[in-house]
Amino acid sequence: MSRLLRRDDAPPTPVRELTALSADGARIHVEVHGREGAPAVVLSHGWTCSTRFWAAQVRDLAVDHRVVVYDQRGHGRSPAPGREGYSTDALADDLEAVLAATLGPGEKAVLAGHSMGGMTMMAAARRAGLREHAAAVLLCSTGSSRLTAESRVVPLRAGAVRTRMTRALLGSRAPLGPVTPVSRRILKYGTMGAGSAPDRVETCARIVHACPRAARVAWGHVLAELDLDAGVRELRVPTAVIAGTEDRLTPPVHARAIAAALPDCLGLTELAGMGHMTPVEAPEAVTAKLRELVAAYLPVGEVGADGVDGTAEREDVA
Repeated sequence: MSRLLRRDDAPPTPVRELTALSADGARIHVEVHGREGAPAVVLSHGWTCSTRFWAAQVRDLAVDHRVVVYDQRGHGRSPAPGREGYSTDALADDLEAVLAATLGPGEKAVLAGHSMGGMTMMAAARRAGLREHAAAVLLCSTGSSRLTAESRVVPLRAGAVRTRMTRALLGSRAPLGPVTPVSRRILKYGTMGAGSAPDRVETCARIVHACPRAARVAWGHVLAELDLDAGVRELRVPTAVIAGTEDRLTPPVHARAIAAALPDCLGLTELAGMGHMTPVEAPEAVTAKLRELVAAYLPVGEVGADGVDGTAEREDVA
C-alpha cells in the first residue's frame, strides 16, 4: 500500500510498505520509496534506530532511485523475536528476506549499513542472497569485533575496567525515558560529534529513545560478544567504508581494520569532527558516497539474471 509519511524526521515521499518473512518466522517491516525500475539502494540501520534514521538519504535518493529501508527485528515496526531470536545469523536472515521481498531474481542493488546494519552485511557475507543482489556495499561507522575493548564512551584509559563498564552499558536495562535536555546531552556525548547541530541531535534522540528496552538490551548483549572478522574477509563485493573521526562507540580503529581486511575495498573516508551517527550528522557525505557507488556499479539499463529490469511490482510476503 502507499501513503504519505508525515513525521518531521521522515521523508515526505510516497512509500510502499510490506512485510518480509525471515527464516525463523520473524516479520520484518519494510518500506520502498521512489519509483519501480530505478536503481535500487537498500539501507540497514543500527542498534536502537529504525527506518527513520535514513530519512535524509531517502529524501534525496528517492527522487531518482528505488530506496528500500527496513526495521531490524525488535526495532521500529518489526516485532521483537523470541528469546533465541537475537544473533548475527538472524541479522543475515532478515537481510536476505528483505532482498528477496524487494528485488527481482538476479537484480543488483547498492547495500549500505550503519553500525549494526554494517555488521548485518558482514554477517551475511557468505549468504547466497547477498552475493546474488549486492553490486556494492557501504559500511558506515561500524566494527567487526572488540567493540567493548575499543569503545571510548566510558572516559577511562583503555583496559579491563573500561571494557567491563562498556559491556555493562551495552546490556543496561535502565530505561531511557523521555527526551530531555539532559538525555540529549548524554546521547550527543556518546554518539555524536561536539559540533553536531541541535536539530540532528534531537532527531537521533527521538529515534534512539523510541527503541523498546527489551530489544536494546538483547542486541546490546550480542554486540558485546561480536566477532565478525571472518565475515569482513568474505565480503567479496566492492565495499567502501565511512567513519567519523570523533566516533566513541566504534572509533576509527575499527574502520581502518575493516578497510585493511576487505577483499575489494574502495577506500576509507574519515569524516572530520563527526561521531557515530554519520548518516544523520553528515547526510550529504553519506548520500554522495551512495550515489557514487550506484553510478559505478549499477549501470543504467542493467537487468536481472531472469532478463527483467526489476520494474514489476513485488507482492507483499504474508
